[in-house]
Amino acid sequence: MVCLGNICRSPLAQGILESKLKSTQLDVYVDSAGTGSWHVGHKPDVRSIDIAKKNDIDISNQKARQFNTYDFNEFDEIFVMDSSNYRDVTRLASSEIEINKIKLLLNEILPSSQASVPDPYYGGENGFKNVFELIDKACDKIVDRLIKNV
Repeated sequence: MVCLGNICRSPLAQGILESKLKSTQLDVYVDSAGTGSWHVGHKPDVRSIDIAKKNDIDISNQKARQFNTYDFNEFDEIFVMDSSNYRDVTRLASSEIEINKIKLLLNEILPSSQASVPDPYYGGENGFKNVFELIDKACDKIVDRLIKNV
């Protein structure tokens, strides 16, 4: 899960997907990162922590990190939150195989829409609630697809 700073959207996406996977028999490793480096080592934004907690998900121990080329070897799928993240991650790819791993998260619920998960940083409490709901729906689709492919 990749966003800009790894403090709002991608930590939520990591926490939501991890939470949904707990009820399955799937052995899936989930992580998150940002395309930028300015929040490396920081906890998620308190508003992300709060909306996750309201939904019985604890993301308070996550620490921001920057996406790097090693992630292409570590992960089968790389979900980005918006077109800017897509562009930034694609620039780091060294092959068509790596590029094919990169997907816009909301294409899971709105196929081929190229829709972005809005950055809630300046959107107040409702922004974080809306983002949580979008990511939650997309993660449901990911888990359903993973279960069907077992």
